[in-house]
Amino acid sequence: MKKKIVYMGTPHYAEMILQTLLDAEDMDVSLVLTQPDRPVGRKKVLTAPPVKLLAEAEGIEVVQPDRLTDEGILEKVTASGPDFIVVAAFGQILPRSILDIAPCINLHASLLPHYRGASPVQQSLLNGDSYSGVTSMLMEEGLDSGPILGYSYFKIPAEMRLRGLMTRLSEDACVLTLDTIRNYERIEPLPQIRATASHCKKIRKSDGEVAFDNAEKLYNKYRAFEGWPGIYIVGGLKIIKMKLIEKDSVHRSAEIVSVEGNCIVVGCKRGSIEIMTLQPPSKKAMDAKSYLLGRGLKVGDILV
Repeated sequence: MKKKIVYMGTPHYAEMILQTLLDAEDMDVSLVLTQPDRPVGRKKVLTAPPVKLLAEAEGIEVVQPDRLTDEGILEKVTASGPDFIVVAAFGQILPRSILDIAPCINLHASLLPHYRGASPVQQSLLNGDSYSGVTSMLMEEGLDSGPILGYSYFKIPAEMRLRGLMTRLSEDACVLTLDTIRNYERIEPLPQIRATASHCKKIRKSDGEVAFDNAEKLYNKYRAFEGWPGIYIVGGLKIIKMKLIEKDSVHRSAEIVSVEGNCIVVGCKRGSIEIMTLQPPSKKAMDAKSYLLGRGLKVGDILV
């Protein structure tokens, strides 16, 4: 007998999980809730969430409430008669009235209780973690604090950045979703250890500003903020492509150590990095050597 699912999610991560549920012969998604359409980009084009586009393409009813407490939402979810409510990066906390309808299973992109909150994937990269993973959790009224139903984890490759990590987590979340639902009656939920919990905030554009104090931390920001907000130096000079050279040497902050082909090696107070591509404010990206030539900078000078 098919499991009746009400699904709540918004970004690409949630879209992949929804597709997995739609493809499963033993799942029946009857209702999808997602965030309202938002203005995107410099031109502020009103854009639908990926989950909405997929659901509409499959002929599934979509609701986009500003809040789950809006008039009619509780009644609509209840009328769907779900066996489970599945939640993935939805962007809203579920009220008790929704939680009481059916078991609410959240797919959170961290190994809970670490990194509860809005930016677990970025936080894992910022901290240089060796491992990451996905947790399926039975939701309660707190923020990502409910008992654990299942884990999937893996070792993060040293050079993996945000998009690659997000793709791997999304793939694992798809498998974990089906495993959790299909085995739900046999799972004994594991309470989270509150004392070891950590939280992460929503990423802001200002978080992308970097200094040349610690090469490893700078590189981890580069990994974590791929796409948006990116990383940039005071004054707006963006670092588009770079890699970590080593972690232990001592230099003046932002000292140009050498020029290697079209790339430059820049020293930090601790460690050094190689920069391949830079982008000055309001200009096109260019190779790092061309930037130095344009500014009249040479080895031994300070980049900024």
